[in-house]
Parts: sequence; structure tokens; C-alpha cells
Amino acid sequence: MKLKSKHQFLIVMFMTTSIISSGQAEVNNPFGLVYRGALTENVPGEVNIHPVTYKLNGIDISANVYTPANYDSSKNYPAVVVAHPNGGVKEQVAGLYAQRLAESGYIAIAADAAYQGASGGEPRNVDKPANRIEDIRGMADFITQYEGVDADRLGLLGICGGGGYSLKAAQTDKRFKAVATLSMFNSGLVRRNGFMNSQLSTIQERLKMASEARALEAAGGEIRYTADTKITDEMADKMPFDLYREGHYYYNRTHAHPNSTFRYTMSSLLDLMEFDAATNMDLINQPLLMMAGSKADTYYMTDKAFQLATGTTEKELFLIEGATHIQTYYVPEYVEQAMSKLNAFLGKFL
Repeated sequence: MKLKSKHQFLIVMFMTTSIISSGQAEVNNPFGLVYRGALTENVPGEVNIHPVTYKLNGIDISANVYTPANYDSSKNYPAVVVAHPNGGVKEQVAGLYAQRLAESGYIAIAADAAYQGASGGEPRNVDKPANRIEDIRGMADFITQYEGVDADRLGLLGICGGGGYSLKAAQTDKRFKAVATLSMFNSGLVRRNGFMNSQLSTIQERLKMASEARALEAAGGEIRYTADTKITDEMADKMPFDLYREGHYYYNRTHAHPNSTFRYTMSSLLDLMEFDAATNMDLINQPLLMMAGSKADTYYMTDKAFQLATGTTEKELFLIEGATHIQTYYVPEYVEQAMSKLNAFLGKFL
């Protein structure tokens, strides 16, 4: 791939490679959770976590269900499906928001995507939009059958890449009665055009590479992945975008988890690069809340999708004052802002 500058190289590297670094923090939580304030044990009468597995199209899915304090299976509770970011796992930000939702009285589920995290599926780290959308529907299948869940009060929260896939799921799956996104990331748009349209000149070259990778897989050859690049703190500090610079520290330092990786099969690009979360937004007729940091360099994706959501009469764009994209994942004051708005939204519509 011909690159014209170091700046362009850094952008391409972060958009197409997995981020792997040494010195990741050890996970000491008994449930594998890495977020601040995570549950360490199930105490009667308090919010509890329930690791579960279920089948989705023949694949074992690993998930955590969070139940509210004094949970009584004979009662009816609203429930929320939480979809994790690209490269993320259920033990990180998805788990944090699922736990906070349970603290607010909801039954919440966060699952690892098929082919990723602790879920099954081979080859590892396939990352196709259709799979991610099916993961969200699969969570809905499971949680609406869970004891105590009122299937008519089902909400959806998608974070980062999970936000884009949640928009697509909600366009057609009307089991979701209220839809929310946090720091929405339009995976297909970025995989195709690059972040802020930084890779327009290499689209055809990258499609050729993805096609060759698919051909190699079909012939029984090796599974090609986007290059595994070890990123140091010094390299990350020079990144031109907050998203990738702060993402390095979140995923590889402060909230590292061994199952979390941005690596994905190169052949996945054949599906990713034709995907756009913002198409058919008029099909969403459910109440819609889209949240983003006021300083997030990814905000343009949320704004575009929100403007195209013409099919619902109940929609709100909420800016988390002072926050960048990654900071909405863990900084207490920004999480509080997001949860306060989310609780008001879900409380009204569920």
C-alpha cells in the first residue's frame, strides 16, 4: 500500500490493524470485570451478575446477565440489551453500563459477539456486520425468555461499534421498544473511507487485499488478519485522533482484558466496507436517544445518523459535556451524565 506521509501511515495503521501492547494489567476480578466499581461477589438483596451461555446459530455465546437488587423472578422487569464496542468485550464498558442499568432496576445483558471474546466461532475474530446485528437479536431472544423479564418492555443500548449495529438491528426488529446509542461508531463507513475520510484513495487496493484473503481461505490456506502491530505508549501519544490515542490507553492499560482485541480477519472487509449504519434510518420508528461526548472526534457519525432518523417522532441528541469518545466509557462524571439521561429516557418509554 503506497502511503504519502507518516501522518497517513498512522491513520491507516490504527484503522486496519489490531492494537497489541505489552504490560497489560492483570484481571483480578472473579467475574473478569475490569471497570471501576465492578461486582466482586453476588450478595443477596443486591445487584447480582449471572454468567450464562446460549446457542446462536450453532455458536456458543458467552454473556453476563445483571439482575437488580431484590430481584424476584415472579415479578416483571424491563430489560435492556447492551452491545459492546468494536474490539471490546462484555467485561469492559458494556458491563459497566449493564451493571448501572441493573442498579436502576433493569435486567440487563451484555454478551461477547460471536467469533470474539469468550464466545465461540471459527476462525477467530471474524468481524462481519451481519453477525454483529444477529448477536444483538440473539441477546433479545435470550433475555426475553429470562425469568422475570417483561418482553414488552425491552430496550437496546449500543456503544461505539455496537451503537451502529444497534441502529441497524432496531430498524427491523420491533421487539426493541426504545433505542439508545453511546458514542456511536459507524464501522463500515470508517473501514471503507477511513476515519474522517482519510483513506479514500486506497479503497480499491484494500478491497483487493480482502478479496485475496477470502480466496486464500476458500482454498484452505491461512487466515489472514490485519497486521498485528505492537503499539507503545510513545507511539500512541503521537496519534492524531483522540479516539485512537485514548483507545490505546483504555484497551491496553487501564481497562485491559485478555479477550479484547481489535484484530479481525482481512476477509471481513468485504462485508464491512459495503456496510453503513446510517442507511435506512427512517425505518426506526421507536423512541431514539443518541448520546455522544461534546469533544468526541467521532461525533460526525452520530450527527449524520440522527439527522436521517426521520421515522420517529420521539428522538433526542444528547451531548455529554466535556467528554471525548473514550472518556464516555469510564470517567465517572461522564458516565453519570449518560446514565442520568438514559434513565430518564428508558423510564419514559419502558
